Amino acid sequence: MPSTAMPIFDGHNDVLLRLIRKAGGEVERQFLDGDGEGHLDLPRMAAGGFAGGLFAVFVPSPSTDPDGDPTDRRAKRREAMSGPSYDLPLPAPLTLGEAQPTALAMAGILFRIERASGGRVKVCRTAAEIRDCLARGVLAAVLHFEGAEAVDPEFRSLEVLYQAGLRSLGPVWSRPTAFGHGVPFRYPATPDTGPGLTDLGRDLIRACNRYRIMVDLSHLNEKGFWEVAELSDAPLVASHSNAHAICPNTRNLTDAQLAAIRDSGGLVGVNYATGFLRPDGQMNPDTGLDVVIRHLDHLIERLGEDGVGLGSDFDGATIPQAIKDAAGLPNLVAAMREHGYGEGLVRKLCWDNWVGVLERTWGA
Repeated sequence: MPSTAMPIFDGHNDVLLRLIRKAGGEVERQFLDGDGEGHLDLPRMAAGGFAGGLFAVFVPSPSTDPDGDPTDRRAKRREAMSGPSYDLPLPAPLTLGEAQPTALAMAGILFRIERASGGRVKVCRTAAEIRDCLARGVLAAVLHFEGAEAVDPEFRSLEVLYQAGLRSLGPVWSRPTAFGHGVPFRYPATPDTGPGLTDLGRDLIRACNRYRIMVDLSHLNEKGFWEVAELSDAPLVASHSNAHAICPNTRNLTDAQLAAIRDSGGLVGVNYATGFLRPDGQMNPDTGLDVVIRHLDHLIERLGEDGVGLGSDFDGATIPQAIKDAAGLPNLVAAMREHGYGEGLVRKLCWDNWVGVLERTWGA
């Protein structure tokens, strides 16, 4: 996927969720040829410089209306997050039996994309493979689980998932799991929203450290964050989170959390979701890129130039209209340059910092 745009390695997208919800077969071919839906397909990614990233497996909660349209449900969530304050109820936990088949089916879509791509897409298991893909213009995909509901309590499946390519895992999405508690979608509020990891969750962190699977702290609440910080011997990473000092949403990170990430040699990927960008917390696409730059400035100040990346939440969020989809990423890069970021810093933010933290987590 050759492109003249600045290459971007992105910390989070939900294209596999979008694809599994599509009617009909051969969704991998629709992704590769370009379906023009959502935010991501290979042609738009190539046009915008989207060179790789963490591809999330997220198992949605069953709807109370099984015939309901997911688009309608997302629209209702956007409406709920457009007021001066909000507190969205979390869905009930999923069982292993509910989560595992869907998670494996979504991972299967990613592997079918790789196989059907004719060498244009590669599921990467090492940082060296990512660097090679970036050099050759091959889309570098990393398998990530957003929420560990598909992992059994004895961790027998973790070996299989690791061998398949799992290299990043978040113990929770926002709903509770057997491993811990996430943050609700609440504004204004802090991420200190209740209990953190369970005993099983602490065992999961240790297991991820043994396998050198990156632990993703986005969606984990503050108590869980500090428990991971105490337990883990790896860099602390939040793949798609922003600065709480600018947008006081539960999903964002306090300055104390940012300091811990900095001290661990970790990274935060800036989330393009407007509800986590805007100081008023509203999920409104009429949001300028200046607020993205404000978060970047704050994170660079707290984490240093080596601790900040991008974590779009493409296909999982309402993003600024100025970006619109993957093809619009050069607009964000242009905003960085216009703000005064030099080429070295732009390169770090766009891809180099992500590859560096994965090297520190996985080994070369």
